Amino acid sequence: MQSRWHWIVARLGRRLWVKVSLYVVLAIAAALCTPLVAPYLPPGLGTYLGADSLDDVLKILASSMLVVATFSISGMLAAFGSIVSTASPRAARLLIEDSKAQNALGTFVGSFLFGLVAIMALSADYYSNDGKLLLFAITIVVVVLIVGTLLNWIDLLSRLGQIRTAIDFVADRAIETARMRRDDPFLGGQPFAGEVMLDYPIRAKRIGYVQHIDMAALQAVAERLGGEMQVAVLPGALVDPTQPLAWLVRAPSEEEAEHVRAAFGIDRQRSFDQDPRFGLIVLSEIGCKALSPGINDPGTAIAVIGALMRALGVWTERGEEAEPRCPRVQVPSISAEDLFDDAFLGLGTYGAAHLAVGIRLQKALVSLARTGDAGFVRAAQHQSALALKRARQALTIEEDIARLESAAKQVATGRAA
Repeated sequence: MQSRWHWIVARLGRRLWVKVSLYVVLAIAAALCTPLVAPYLPPGLGTYLGADSLDDVLKILASSMLVVATFSISGMLAAFGSIVSTASPRAARLLIEDSKAQNALGTFVGSFLFGLVAIMALSADYYSNDGKLLLFAITIVVVVLIVGTLLNWIDLLSRLGQIRTAIDFVADRAIETARMRRDDPFLGGQPFAGEVMLDYPIRAKRIGYVQHIDMAALQAVAERLGGEMQVAVLPGALVDPTQPLAWLVRAPSEEEAEHVRAAFGIDRQRSFDQDPRFGLIVLSEIGCKALSPGINDPGTAIAVIGALMRALGVWTERGEEAEPRCPRVQVPSISAEDLFDDAFLGLGTYGAAHLAVGIRLQKALVSLARTGDAGFVRAAQHQSALALKRARQALTIEEDIARLESAAKQVATGRAA
């Protein structure tokens, strides 16, 4: 459970410009702070290093890193454009936030500025002989770092624009978020059965998606009011000024009402952070786009179904459920029906005319139904029946329909062939 400020800092930490700026600051500091450390070196070591050799190395470093940084930016933009067109714009956001890509770009830009600043400082006689020796040692470290980063970057760039990479990125994030929600199903609060028992609603002041809920802030308001609070929306919900965000035990002051509103982070688009359903939706989008007539790639849709199985399977694993840290705040749960709708409704619709996709979908549903969770069984059977109805309308060969009906029977009985 993150506070609002922790959430804001975490979001900033995933921004590309923040990570690159950090590398830039470190590079400039390494070049300019060398004279502060040089007096602690044994005296006289700097006489063995010629200034001309260091100047040549730094010029090569600065000029080459400018080219590499430019090439890296172009490669990233091409990869992101490929993912947007073949997968989903929502998936491209995760690739932009990838730490490996950000570290590579930060290393190249930082190395360029390190070389440039060091050359300017050398021209101004900023370094003593010992300072030049230390700068030379730092340059060697930078070169080794560049070589290692460049090798990793070549491997990453070869995979960055592939649809398989996008599926893995989204699936990993969906699994991570699902595992956190499985261990903390009510975000640190108490379960909310869905029946509103309180009388004083707090409504949003603008339209947007709930990205984050600061449970500690809601708990503090509930304690001041001396009663319970019921949260009406979960992260991922689209809210407007007519919809309650929460219900309070008594009429709050304007200041308390603003504290409640501020606890709900609302923005123009959904976020993966506290919203486990969003990852399933994005995976389903990738599979549906693959089944469009313009792409017609059933293999990708089948791969997406496998990723959805992994993400949904997390909900049935045994985890260490966290103790309620905000006992005065009641939070609704996520239903299995909603999870299965997010994952399979679109694939069942767009894949109705694809026998291979339909069979893979029914096999995934029977596997999830066999987990024994009552909610999963009902949701899997519902999705299986819907997919079968659509396939009967789309398929024209009786033998194909019979194969799907056989697979759907396994979902209904909870047994695999």
